[in-house]
Amino acid sequence: MSDKVLVLNATYEPLNICTARRALVLLLKNKAEALEVSGRSYHSAESAFPLPSVIRLSYFVRAPRSNARRVSRRAVLARDDHRCQYCGSGSHLTIDHVVPKSRGGQDTWENIVTSCAPCNSRKGDRLPLEVGMRLSRNPRPPDPLDFIRMAVGEVHGTWRQYLDFAFA
Repeated sequence: MSDKVLVLNATYEPLNICTARRALVLLLKNKAEALEVSGRSYHSAESAFPLPSVIRLSYFVRAPRSNARRVSRRAVLARDDHRCQYCGSGSHLTIDHVVPKSRGGQDTWENIVTSCAPCNSRKGDRLPLEVGMRLSRNPRPPDPLDFIRMAVGEVHGTWRQYLDFAFA
């Protein structure tokens, strides 16, 4: 039962990813309803339970906003699609402060980007414009979808309609 299940709030807002086992417990306790099933089932001695791929909680959960979440290397890499924000490379990735800490730059979502080691070395403790470098996009706090992508890697097909609706 290592399948991953998308958990939606009562308002259909994506909240989290959980294991199929945890989702089944929520269903059996009537704390959630299954919106999509995986086609597989879990068998006990007397019953068979269809394994969900998407569940919706039957009560509202107040979720923290993404910009309140702590900045982490893993989350920055997921937000930036594991690509250097200066040259687009996908190898030898590091984290770079757009405004260097030596110049007062902070550890915020808006100041940290994914950078390959050569671009990070080239930039050093200077601003990107001072060395003729441009960001491919402005850094921002990650969307909840970024955290979902980080948890599972690949977004399941049955999840698309719920995620596309939430982030449209």
